Amino acid sequence: MSSELLGLVIVVGVMLLSLVMYVVSGAYRREDQNEISDRGRFILGPFARSWLFWFLGPLERIAVGLRISPTTFNVLGVALGVSAGFCFGTGNLNPGGWLILLSGTADVLDGRIARAQGLASPRGAFLDSTLDRFAEVGAFVGLAVFYRNSVALTIIVACAMGGSLLVSYARARGESVGVICNVGPMQRAERLLLVGLGGILDPIISEQSNLDPGILLASALMLVAAGAVGTAAYRTMWISKRAA
Repeated sequence: MSSELLGLVIVVGVMLLSLVMYVVSGAYRREDQNEISDRGRFILGPFARSWLFWFLGPLERIAVGLRISPTTFNVLGVALGVSAGFCFGTGNLNPGGWLILLSGTADVLDGRIARAQGLASPRGAFLDSTLDRFAEVGAFVGLAVFYRNSVALTIIVACAMGGSLLVSYARARGESVGVICNVGPMQRAERLLLVGLGGILDPIISEQSNLDPGILLASALMLVAAGAVGTAAYRTMWISKRAA
């Protein structure tokens, strides 16, 4: 068994065990004091999201207890996203995928820690949203470097990055005219999940089959590109109909 596959099996096993504990303990019935009401839908459903928050709860409580600033997690998310881009650009897809998911984890924790510490503010929300874009761009630049020998795949990476930025930009511009918009299937969580799993699984699947390295990840990027551009277009129309 390869080290990549062994690592995946261990992580999946821990997550499945925690999911059983989450259900058996009845934790899914408890109200989450640090959740926000205007969060968009998650493609895997609210149960998966609430389990993830519970799973990350120990880290959240440690950070709150140590009074670690939410900005620390903002910066950590950028560092992890850029590191993922470096791994992608050098052909290390598996660690790149894990780093993308860790970047998303830091993004989850920063807002929850801010609310738990009573530090949530417009400044924090601005930094959170803006630094998320830095992390995404860093990862996509690395992907563009990895696929630099294919014009078609480089264009797909560019569309995925552009669409991702436009999804966030449409929401921000909507809020500036008084319209809150969190609709659409390809929000940040879904993008991170697809790219992260694509990077993790690509070398494992290619090793066990006749697929060339990068093909599975490219398929995930195609979904991200189509979904992000589609979500951005949908949000544009949705907001324009409701803007005063």
